[in-house]
Amino acid sequence: MKEGILLCGHGSRKTAGVEEFKKLVEILKGRYAHTFEVDYGFLEFNHPLFEAAVERLYSKGIRTIYALPVILFAGAHAKNDIPYELNTIQSYYPDLKIKMGSPIGVNAHVLDLAKKRIEETELTLNYIDRKETCLVVVGRGTTDPDANSDVNKLMSMLWEGMGFGFATTAYSGTAYPSVDQSLHLVEKLGFKRTIVIPFFFFTGVLLDRIYTALEEKNNSSLQEFVYTAPFGTDELILKAFDDRLNQVINGEGNMNCQLCKYRTQIIGFEQEVGKDQIGHHLNVKGVLFEEDEKIGEKKNSIGRSFKKLLGI
Repeated sequence: MKEGILLCGHGSRKTAGVEEFKKLVEILKGRYAHTFEVDYGFLEFNHPLFEAAVERLYSKGIRTIYALPVILFAGAHAKNDIPYELNTIQSYYPDLKIKMGSPIGVNAHVLDLAKKRIEETELTLNYIDRKETCLVVVGRGTTDPDANSDVNKLMSMLWEGMGFGFATTAYSGTAYPSVDQSLHLVEKLGFKRTIVIPFFFFTGVLLDRIYTALEEKNNSSLQEFVYTAPFGTDELILKAFDDRLNQVINGEGNMNCQLCKYRTQIIGFEQEVGKDQIGHHLNVKGVLFEEDEKIGEKKNSIGRSFKKLLGI
C-alpha cells in the first residue's frame, strides 16, 4: 500500500510566499511520486488546513503519513503547534499512523546553500576582501533559545569557513537583536561591506521587513549593505528534505531534547519546563482562503471561477 507525505507549511499573509510554497510542493510531488502520495497543509492563514490534507490522503487509502515540517529550525511551531495539530487529527482515525519528521535544522546542505547564496551575491558586486566584509545571518527568531542557537551555529560555521572579518546574527521575529538593532551595531564596526543572508525558504512579510531595513540603512549610511536571495527550491534544499524523510521513515527523526526549554531547565526559561503541548494558532487557522487553487490547477479554470462566485 502506498504511503503519504504531508508537507507542513506555516502559511503567509503574502500571496507570493504561498505561491512559492506551492512551487516547492509541486517539485516534491514529482520527486516522490513513484513511492508516495504527497499533499500539503498550512498551520495558519491559508488553506488547506492539515486536517483537510490528511482527509484527502486517507480517502485515497493512505494509512501511514510522514509529516515533514517546511520549517528551518525547531522552535515552538515544530515542538508545539504542528505536533498538537497532528496528534489531534490522528485521534480521528483509529487505523491511521502519522509520523512527524524533524525540521531542516543544522546540516551540510543548508550550510552549502548559504555559501552558494553568498557567493552568488558577491559575483554581482565590486571585489572587496572578505576580511573587510561583515556577514549578518538573519533567522526568523523565536522565544525558544534552542532554535535561535541553531542560527548562531550556522553563522559561526559560515564565518570561520568563508573567512569574513566579522559575523553576527539578527532576527526578524521575537528575538534579540532585531534586524535594525543588528545593522546599527554592525555599522559602528566600520566594515566596507555588510552581506545579509536571510535564512528563509520564501518571500513573505518577515522577509520584506528585512529588505526594507537594509534599503533604509543603505540610504542613511556611507557603508555598503547588501542582501542575498532566500533559499527557495534549490536542489540542496530538496536533498535536505530527502534526508529528513529517510530519518522519519527509519525512526531517526528526533528533536533535540537536551536543550529544549520544555524538557530541561534552561537559564531564563525555567518556568517553561513541562508546559502543555498546545497550539497557539487556533485563532488564525485558515483565515485567508487559498484552497480554491490546487497545485497544478489552471488559475483561470471554470471550476475555480465558480468556487469564487459561491465564496467557497
